[in-house]
Amino acid sequence: MKFVLLLFSVQLMTGAVRVYVANTDGASVSVIDAAENRVVGEVPTSKNPHAVIISPDKTRFYVPSESEDVLDVIDRASLGTIARVPLGRRPNNLAITPDGRYVYVCIRQESWVEVVDTGKLQVVKKIPVGRNPHNVYLLPDGRHMLATSMGENKLTVINTETQEPEATIPLPGVPRPAVTDRDGSHLFVQLSNLHGFIVVDCATHKVTNRILLPPAPAGAKPLIPETFSHGMAITPDEKTIWVTSLLSNSVSVFSLPELKLLATIPVGRGPDWMTIVPDASRCYVSNAGSNTVSVLDVATRKELTQIPVGKIPKRLISVELP
Repeated sequence: MKFVLLLFSVQLMTGAVRVYVANTDGASVSVIDAAENRVVGEVPTSKNPHAVIISPDKTRFYVPSESEDVLDVIDRASLGTIARVPLGRRPNNLAITPDGRYVYVCIRQESWVEVVDTGKLQVVKKIPVGRNPHNVYLLPDGRHMLATSMGENKLTVINTETQEPEATIPLPGVPRPAVTDRDGSHLFVQLSNLHGFIVVDCATHKVTNRILLPPAPAGAKPLIPETFSHGMAITPDEKTIWVTSLLSNSVSVFSLPELKLLATIPVGRGPDWMTIVPDASRCYVSNAGSNTVSVLDVATRKELTQIPVGKIPKRLISVELP
């Protein structure tokens, strides 16, 4: 109880930055104080949390359980569970609309994204996006979501006003994580069995570039089969893109828009996801194979430390609290 109370008091500090890490082989989200780079508490969840997001007003967490097929709705102040919303089979990544009214959740064992009404706390829509949807993202215009289909090698653009598919973008492989630039003109997409990423022109839906990461050591095998690179982030000034390598246990930094290699930074085993804090000073990388989070200095492009967290940490977010 003392530990939870400590987390409660620290969370409410104005302007504090926290990094929330989903421990996928457990039942919690670790909370890292970004000022001190240490874990200050745990948010209890259902088993096998796939990801974590926070509502725009920063009052709630939303956490899908990959094994229990529910969406945990958690009050940030009390850490109490508000609801466990039933979902389809094997929910994966999720995103929330700017007004906080709807959460979109990929249902991996189905062919749709489920839309949860955050007021009613129930699924109100199933949007077809192709087999095995894995990731979904809010696009920069705030009016569209982008869902990846691992089973059909495509991306689906969803109109959040109509809650219907609006366009599809074919890909030359199985899509994994993706990021977009601020004006939404380009997508950077990682693919299964690709040690790197592709660039997609959003106007033409064509692949315009294919970037490879530095060669991995001979005989290197990824922590997750067919997953050579999984996790990307663009700095707020849009001058660099940071990309993980599960083959070489590193993060490579490329310039934007030139996409020239600037640095490669060793991290823990199985780097899976990353987030850059709001002031762009540090990048946090979850190391699924070593149960740690690497803290990278954005300016020097060096690892500062590794923070022990829960089992198999993957998706993580950074948040400046009110």
